[in-house]
Parts: sequence; structure tokens; C-alpha cells
Amino acid sequence: MAGGAVASGSGIGSHDGPKNNMFGVFLVAFAAFGGVLYGYDTGTIGGVKVMNDWLCTFGTPTPGGTAPCAISTSDESLVVSILSAGTFFGALFGAPLADWVGRRPGLMFACLVFSVGVAMQCGSREGQWALFILGRVVAGLGVALVSTIIPLYQSETAPKWVRGAVVSCYQWFITIGLLLASIINNATQDRPNHSSYQLPIGLQFIWAFILCFGMIFLPESPRFFVRKGQDEKAAKALGFLLSLPPTDPIVEGEMAEICANWIEEQQMAGTSWFALFSWGRSRILFRTFVGTWLQAWQQLTGINFIFYYGTTFFQNSGIPNPFLISVATNIVNVFMTIPGILAVDRLGRRTLLICGALLMLICEFLIAIIGVTISVENQSGQKALVALVCIYIAGFASTWGPIAWVVVGEIFPLNVRAKGVAISVASNWLWNFGIGYATPYLVDTAPGDLGLGPKVFFIWGSTCTAAMLFAFFFVPETKGLSFEQVDILIQHSWPVTSNRYRIKMINDNVQATDGEVMAEAFGEKQVPGQTTPPEMRETV
Repeated sequence: MAGGAVASGSGIGSHDGPKNNMFGVFLVAFAAFGGVLYGYDTGTIGGVKVMNDWLCTFGTPTPGGTAPCAISTSDESLVVSILSAGTFFGALFGAPLADWVGRRPGLMFACLVFSVGVAMQCGSREGQWALFILGRVVAGLGVALVSTIIPLYQSETAPKWVRGAVVSCYQWFITIGLLLASIINNATQDRPNHSSYQLPIGLQFIWAFILCFGMIFLPESPRFFVRKGQDEKAAKALGFLLSLPPTDPIVEGEMAEICANWIEEQQMAGTSWFALFSWGRSRILFRTFVGTWLQAWQQLTGINFIFYYGTTFFQNSGIPNPFLISVATNIVNVFMTIPGILAVDRLGRRTLLICGALLMLICEFLIAIIGVTISVENQSGQKALVALVCIYIAGFASTWGPIAWVVVGEIFPLNVRAKGVAISVASNWLWNFGIGYATPYLVDTAPGDLGLGPKVFFIWGSTCTAAMLFAFFFVPETKGLSFEQVDILIQHSWPVTSNRYRIKMINDNVQATDGEVMAEAFGEKQVPGQTTPPEMRETV
């Protein structure tokens, strides 16, 4: 923000309103239920693709093999990764959809698209491989719309003092979806007919209905209404979230700041896709770089290897009942996300990202070393592998899992926020697709495959090292700041100094304008009408 608008205000509930207004918090937290669609679909295909009936429906018989039927490595890569191909384009479409019809109707439309894809998968029979794959693509479009719009909606409507925790709930529901999928896969895997895979896939209709029905009762984002010039509706939505009448001074104060910030952002960089690649004082190109690569590194931690191929990995490692091990790892994933939700607004984003990447890289290198030095008959070694995988999952669940969504949802200014979140989420799905497609070729032992097995964790350990360095050098600390304060922080500091600057903004001059914050921060006297110290002025 260039100046003039109050910097402290525009997180929802950032004025003198009570911080115990849990009604608004509950409303926006409910939207996180959409994470179940993402997590459940990811977990379901990881189990379905090793079920005998599914393999015999879409694969070929393997006389004398360990399983009665099998599919080729290329088909396994396709069925796992094709959803991510659909989600890449769906994520990009999520931005114009959210800016056109709104965040709330956009989510409801996403549920409809997702349900169509689920129906196509459930209706597939022998010889209808193409229909099953097309169903995965359509479901991917729906999942992508959800994964783009939910962090956008939550970050725009949650109170700033608990915004990190609220947005983190999206990742928590992803883990719950993964856990539900592993439990249901384990319960249906031995059924002798198509219901073995149709039941776990078909249950996704229920998750889509719950989200769609619940969104009927939630308000639209006030910032969306401001974008559309519908200030009256924005005030009503804001008052609803704060449990206050639209004419309350607190609501009016926040509305004035949101409107002022929106006008300024339009003047500074515009609202087109090209604005994502502009620099100027807003440094939007830097924000785009951080958002896209933060989501990329989240995937490159290797976590989806466990949830896409964990059952196969444990099976090949000689671990008995890999389905139950998969359930156990998902339980760890669910419950270890909770510390991240509680810590993100206390310890901050940067600290958790750096520490989480450090813990993961240690575990992954140890998994790789142990995996290549023990035999499949070594029970102690197998237990160590499972324990290290669980610690690794715990490290991801409490840090990179939820926090990547939090940072992406809050670093972009309003004029390009939907597009910024969309391109960041598209990066997530692009890397998800690449990793999902390449992994079978990396770990399988068929002719032409690399057959790395546990050695693949050397790759994940290296990428986690890079992720840790990225978090240190490029991720700013934004905890406890309103969107407008985040804007000022990114304009006038760099990530390695952001925490010191953030503390100064909060402690020294919370109610100051952009110019006053900068003048005080640099020890200068504010010149009337000047909104930025001379040495910090840039040509936009």
C-alpha cells in the first residue's frame, strides 16, 4: 500500500472488536472442509490402484505373479498423475471464476464439477479405461478450483489474529481426507467385486455435498464485494462476520480501510495477469516468485510419494500389511497438523518452515541410508523405516503442509490476490503431476525403470535442503499483520529482516499510515503529503 490508508486495520476484526468472536472464526474455518476432497481423492487412488478387482478391471492377468492382475508402469503413472494435470488448468481457471461470480458461489460450482468426475469414475467398467481417466481429469478440475478458492476465501475473511490457524485448517482437512481414504480402502480392499473400489470413490459425493450445502450459510468475502463496487453488501458481510451491525463504527472503519487499499492497489499495478510480473514499489513479481516456489517446494519435500506410493513402498520393503501401516502414517499426519495450526500464529511462518525442512531432510537421508543397507527380512530395520517415515510426516504436517497455504493466501495485494493464489496453486499441481508421473519410473523394477527403491529418499532429502534455504532467504515473516501491513512489510523490507521490521510496525506505530510507519522506522521526520522516505521511493 502506498499510503493514506490506515495500516493496522484491515484484517477482519483488527480494530477494537473482541477477539473472542468465535462465530466468524467458525464460519470461515468451515470452508476448510474442502480439504477433504483433495486429501481423500489423493489417498483413495493410492489404495485403489493396488486392489485386485480394480487391477483385473483395468489391467491384464499375470499368471504366476504375486497378484492376479497388473497394470503397466505407464498406466500407473497416468492414473495417479492425471488428476494433477486437470488441477493445473483448474487452478488457473479458479482466479477468474472467483473474481467473476465470487468466492462462495465459486466453491459451490467446484463441488458440482468434482461430483461429475466422481460419477464418471464410479460408472467405469471393463474396457472403459478412457472413461475412468477422463473422470480423474474432471475431478481434478473440481479439486483445483477448491484448492484455489478456499485459501483465498479464508484469508480474506478470517480475523488477522487467528488467520494463520484458520487457513491451516485447510491442510488439516486434507490430512483427515487422507486418513479417511486409507481406513475405507483397508475396509473394502478384499471385496470380490467392483464395490471394492467403487465404494471408496463414490463416498466422495458425500464430501462434496457437505461442502456445497454448508457454503449456502456462509457470507461472501467483503473484499470481493469491494472489488465489485458493492460497498453496501460488503458492509453487511463484514458485519455478519464480526457479529455487528453494518453501521457499527468498527465495521465502518474496516470498510474505509479496505476500500482505500483497493483503490491504491488498482492505481499501482492494475488487476490483469500481467500485473503478477510487475515490480515497482509493490514488488508483485517477488511475491509471485515466493508463492509459486513455496508451493513447488511443498511438493518437492516428497510427501506425496508416501501418500501415492506408500502402500507399494512398504510392500516392496517387506513390511507385512502395508495397508495398516498406511493408516498409521495418516493418523500421524492428522494429529501432527494440529501443533502446526496452534503454532503458526505464535512462532511464525518462517521459523516453522525452516525447522520443518531441517527435520524432514534429516529423516529422509536416514531413511535412504537405512533402506539401502538392510534386507527385507530385517525386522528392526523395517521398524526403524516406519518410525522415521512417521517422524518425517510429522515434520511436514506441522510445518510445510499448512503453512505454505497460509503464506500464499496473505502475501498478494487485493488487486491480484485471486490470480496470485491461482498461479501459486497451479505450481503446486504442476509439480504434483510431475512427481506423481515420474515416481513409478524412479522406484519400480520393471525393464526401463530406474528401480531406486528407498534410494529415492536421497532425492527428497536434497530437495528438503533446498526448501530450507528457500524459506530462509525468500519467505517474509507475516504473523499478526493485516493484509495492508503485509503489503507495507514486503514493500519496505526483505525476508531476512522482515521479522524485525514486523515487530517495529506492531510495537511502534500500529495505527500509522504507510508513510508514518516508514518515517518512524527510518528515524526520519515525516514531510506533509509524503508517504515514503526519500531513499525508499520507487517509480511504479
